[in-house]
Amino acid sequence: MIVKSFELDKLKSSNFIFHLIYGNNDGIKQDIIDNFYIKNFNGEILKYDEQEILNKKDDIVSSFLTQSLFEASRLVIISRASDKLINFIDDILEKETIGLKIVIKSSNLEKKSKLRNLFEKGKNIICTPVYQDDTRILNLTIQNFLSENKLSLSQEIKNILIERSKGDRINLKNELLKLKNLSISKNKLSTDDVIKLSNLAENYSVFELSDNYLAKNSKKVSNILNENNYSSEDCILIIRTILNKSKRLLKIRTEADNNSNIDQVISTFKPPIFWKEKDIVKKQVQSWSTNEVKEIIFKINDLEALVKKNTTNSMLFVSNFISNY
Repeated sequence: MIVKSFELDKLKSSNFIFHLIYGNNDGIKQDIIDNFYIKNFNGEILKYDEQEILNKKDDIVSSFLTQSLFEASRLVIISRASDKLINFIDDILEKETIGLKIVIKSSNLEKKSKLRNLFEKGKNIICTPVYQDDTRILNLTIQNFLSENKLSLSQEIKNILIERSKGDRINLKNELLKLKNLSISKNKLSTDDVIKLSNLAENYSVFELSDNYLAKNSKKVSNILNENNYSSEDCILIIRTILNKSKRLLKIRTEADNNSNIDQVISTFKPPIFWKEKDIVKKQVQSWSTNEVKEIIFKINDLEALVKKNTTNSMLFVSNFISNY
């Protein structure tokens, strides 16, 4: 059964065991768990990763069926769930449990996902999809924070925070906390303060830079380079990350030369490629020939030697290399 995040209060008296929360908005997931489950909860809280459940399924199921001598209620939170968890869920639903609630967190699930279908069609289990926060919700998050902490921000600053949060309230809350700390020593915050202090979703990781370089997303690469101030140590990390990803790309590209079905090559590749990476890896495979990848690997090795000899201009060398395919 699908239950929207704003409808959850209606279910406080419901007797369901499982609640699947899926989607890319980790902020809403955490708010649901904190406010709907953990707040005012007096029982035992257990946290597992899906792999832990799969490795010790029988022991864990058995422990859930045993009434605790010390806690009347137990809340179980399972992270990084996938279709592999279905047998575990079926085992629990077949048994009689007392005082047990299990919250399952997953990233975005496609419509054909067995886990998603199970929860959408089930009667005694619920699921809540969580999507990006819209401007209204983010504005409300800012207003609540400012009211609770007796702070004020100009509308321009609010707009900057909302734009850079990229639809994720966790990003927004982290930056609001930074501004709160800064306000202790500075009475009035300026736009420049926010821009300098805020690193939000625009502070792309080295992995995103590497992935987008290999996918030939030149516009995004340019944005990432412009938004970040990388140190000489970061330059080495960038180079090594691109090199490692290039070596993986070479293996995939070589297999793709013998199999025109790129999706199949990526799906069967070992070690497995995380589902979130599959689209950009596919674009990488389509963007380079096998010989071009080999040439890039040689050039990256030369670049690393150059950077190590001249750390002062390391970022200049790396930027020029990444910006010119």
